Amino acid sequence: MLNLKEYGSSSDEEDPSQNTSPETPFDDSISVLKLNEKFAVNAAPNVLPPGPDTSVQYLDVGTKEITRNMKYEELFTPVAGPENPFLTQQQKAPKNMMTGFVEKAHINDFMFETQRRTFHSYGYALDPTVDSTEIIGRKPDDSDEFKTVFESVPKRPADKRKRHKNDNPEDIDGYLGPWGCYVDEQKISKPEGEDAIAIEEFLAKKHKRGKKVEDKSFKEKSILHIKDPVDYQGRSFLHIPQDVGVNLKSNAPPDRCFLPKAHIHTWQGHTKGISAIRWFPRSAHLLMSCSMDCRVKLWDVYRDRKCIRTYIGHTQAVRDTCFNNKGTKFLSAAYDRYVKLWDTETGDCIKSFTNHKVLYCVKFNPEEEKQHLFVAGTADKKIVCWDTRSGNIVQEYERHLGAVNSITFVDENRRFVTTSDDKSLRVWEWDIPVDMKYIADPTMHSMPSVTIAPNKKWLACQSMDNKIVIFSAMNRFKVNRKKSFSGHMVAGYACSLDFSPDMSYLVSGDADGKVFIWDWKTSRLYTKWKAHDNVCIAALWHPHEPSKVATAGWDGLIKYWD
Repeated sequence: MLNLKEYGSSSDEEDPSQNTSPETPFDDSISVLKLNEKFAVNAAPNVLPPGPDTSVQYLDVGTKEITRNMKYEELFTPVAGPENPFLTQQQKAPKNMMTGFVEKAHINDFMFETQRRTFHSYGYALDPTVDSTEIIGRKPDDSDEFKTVFESVPKRPADKRKRHKNDNPEDIDGYLGPWGCYVDEQKISKPEGEDAIAIEEFLAKKHKRGKKVEDKSFKEKSILHIKDPVDYQGRSFLHIPQDVGVNLKSNAPPDRCFLPKAHIHTWQGHTKGISAIRWFPRSAHLLMSCSMDCRVKLWDVYRDRKCIRTYIGHTQAVRDTCFNNKGTKFLSAAYDRYVKLWDTETGDCIKSFTNHKVLYCVKFNPEEEKQHLFVAGTADKKIVCWDTRSGNIVQEYERHLGAVNSITFVDENRRFVTTSDDKSLRVWEWDIPVDMKYIADPTMHSMPSVTIAPNKKWLACQSMDNKIVIFSAMNRFKVNRKKSFSGHMVAGYACSLDFSPDMSYLVSGDADGKVFIWDWKTSRLYTKWKAHDNVCIAALWHPHEPSKVATAGWDGLIKYWD
């Protein structure tokens, strides 16, 4: 301000000597006032005037909410940023949903329904794009005229063929209503000309290489592998030996059983996998095996441990065998749809039985007065009972919904239990073709092998979910949830299982060729070992030996463990 004061005084060119007015103490203030009259003071800093803002604020494509007002140009700015070189053309396309980009379109409901029905009926419709006259789909018959379903179109000529009529609702079996066929309608088309000749040639070749015709001339036979069928006293190999150190005629089990630890013998003779093995009744001094090589063999267990006799009578793999109570006869069931009754000692085939269905299991009735009856489970969901004296079917039990896999007699042989591919367990009274008990649960699996405990109180069932399920063999047939044995792999294989004579252990084979032994009371796995190179299909504990187990596998071997 003082500088401005001096500037104002110097700019005044008047001579101070000409100033005749006397000096007063208010001269400085007067000059400042005069100065304010000439100049306006602005204390704001100098700032450049703002120009037009051309910058664009980009927005992330994935933003769900905008917190400010944006211009039209900003909202529709092209997507900026580096392009992903690995995206396909379909991935580069803009999407607002999983399958593409959908925009709202406003169209009259009637017009939309008209075009939809037209396209469904005639195969063409108008392009829904705005101001478009193109046609989507096939072209109409008359290209100059586009007709919808609501417009008149030439009707299809009516079918004047006559129909079979029966409108009488009282005729339940013959009532046709509006569904009667045409009078001259052919439901089966027959080939003509070259097609008919080609089909005839194909069927002729198929018949030649198809199923084998049953050979009526096939004769059953047996081969004896030992020198003398009888000993010096005239006793056959069926006679129970008494000089082997074990009382084989005893009905009492061993006092205490032990786990087998060593492999002591191997029976070789089958050329293919073994299906089942069975001890000789009561004494178990002989072992019978049936195999996929269509043969049944009888083995010695105590003396030379050789094959005694081979029974040849089936044309396909033998599935199951069963002795009668005395062991003098046995049954063999095979995939050739035959059950054959054999004389164990002489090897003669006494009789053949068939119902032209594949048989999976066979069992004699254990009652002494009913030893002439046996039951067999078939692939057509039935349990068939034959009389060996007449060769006729005397009873059929038909309630299962799948092939029958096992038959087990319980309750002093008054009832029997069957399992099937329908994942159920049914209990039958003998000679009554209606099941008295049906056990099925959504958690149950198919149980192809069932064994009854030595005390006749429990049923051990090999379940296809790699478990052994225990059922009560008394009146209720209730599953025992507390006892479940697992750890082995048997899914898809009918591996049989067995109890030790004193009921302290449970033994089973598995699909890897291993043998598993569990403790019966605690359900704990005691031991396991590799027994066969292929599936271990059967495991049997000797009824008179405390620690001897026989196992059979699909490698064609039978092994004896102690």
